[in-house]
Amino acid sequence: MYIVDGRILTMAGREYENGVLHIVDGKIAAVGDRREVPVEPREGERVLHVQGAWVMPGIIEAHCHMGITEEKKGMEGDDCNETVNPITPWLRAIDAVNTMDAAFDDAVRAGITAAMIGPGSSNVVGGQFALLKTRGRKIDDLIVKAPAAMKVAFGENPKVNYSGQGKSPSTRMATAAMLRRELFEASRYLEKKEKAQAEGQDFEEDFTRECWIPVLKKQIPLKAHVHRVDDIFTAIRIAQEYGLSMTLDHCSEGHLIAEELAEAGFPAIVGPDLASRSKIEVQNMAFKTAGVLNRAGVLTAITTDHPVSLIQSLPICAGLAVKSGLPMEEGLKAITINPAIICGAADRMGSLEVGKDGDVAIFDGNPMEVFTETLYTIIDGKIAYDRDNTAAS
Repeated sequence: MYIVDGRILTMAGREYENGVLHIVDGKIAAVGDRREVPVEPREGERVLHVQGAWVMPGIIEAHCHMGITEEKKGMEGDDCNETVNPITPWLRAIDAVNTMDAAFDDAVRAGITAAMIGPGSSNVVGGQFALLKTRGRKIDDLIVKAPAAMKVAFGENPKVNYSGQGKSPSTRMATAAMLRRELFEASRYLEKKEKAQAEGQDFEEDFTRECWIPVLKKQIPLKAHVHRVDDIFTAIRIAQEYGLSMTLDHCSEGHLIAEELAEAGFPAIVGPDLASRSKIEVQNMAFKTAGVLNRAGVLTAITTDHPVSLIQSLPICAGLAVKSGLPMEEGLKAITINPAIICGAADRMGSLEVGKDGDVAIFDGNPMEVFTETLYTIIDGKIAYDRDNTAAS
């Protein structure tokens, strides 16, 4: 497939006003201007003439619960939180995501080609997130990375859920202590396993501990639900104690401690700022947070936290962050290359570069503006949405 005559924003430092993008076998084969990339279609190869439209990498949602908290289904379609045990690292999002949830179609229509999906924040440890493409019925075919992160939660949600059950955690102290104990025991398990393997001894694997090994080896990050300043610092303290990678999800009071967060070096996934301030811990939530963090040097992405706010509003949320001080280009990066880096998939998505997946969103203008329409959404080199032929898409 060739995409020609568009304004190509690669999100990799180059922009082409009259560009050509060539996708072969689902991967980007060439990108450049007309002089650099000749248009020589093979027999049957499609050529999209997009005449000045914005051609961008597919948009990426860095944190949501699409398909695991289904729309219009009530408790029958809500598989987000296993609220009977506060420590459940062995749960896998891929076993609960329903790809037939209407939100997947909404995402595709908004130019969103990938989403990080996983358990909610009722548990101290909720389970494993997965990074998925947004078009397809068999979830195994959508997986980009699974597991992609381990969900942990601080603040109100775990203590509110379990204090009502008459068991821990009912305080922030207990939440932190329970996570520390779990990490301590998982670390000892890994040490014993590695020692046994080095000595050629038999070792009986433990299903409840094996799931921690990618975290302890820094192959995937902790995905920390944090809103308040004190919860953010507790998460950082524990991650540093165990030498772990981590993302700061929501980070609602991050703008109050931006310099400290930049020094700590953990990326932030900010939002859902479009939602109401429905809890005490989100009283300082504001669209300015992303801009303040960006200026301080924190790698920042933006989230809808769907269904807290709807996934199709992701580009608009980025636009509202721009309105509140985030530079325009950084707003686009916050929904493309930045989430790709944060989700550990920048080798496959987030920018239009040779060798990456053919995930492309084409708009009739800036996607962060409310009247802009999606013209095409392309996933793995195949058209998943065509505005002028929606029945076929």
